[in-house]
Amino acid sequence: MFGIGMPELLLILALALIVLGPKKLPELARSLGKGMAEFRKATDELKDEFRQLDDDALESPQTATEKDDPVLAKPAEPSTTPSTPATDPK
Repeated sequence: MFGIGMPELLLILALALIVLGPKKLPELARSLGKGMAEFRKATDELKDEFRQLDDDALESPQTATEKDDPVLAKPAEPSTTPSTPATDPK
């Protein structure tokens, strides 16, 4: 957990108790816990959406059509470059 051991965690909790006081510390911990739960829920929903989009893309591969891709609708233009090389008038 972030490379924090037990002694460091106890020191942080003791400093928080001194700075915030015994009345504010439980309230802060509760708010922090609710925030973390909401964040986890939002990230799980986002992961599920991406997973579902990925599954849908794998199940129904779509080929490009003229309607989807305007490049396919245009005929190939003939080359405008001359077929014979230009001569150097020296």
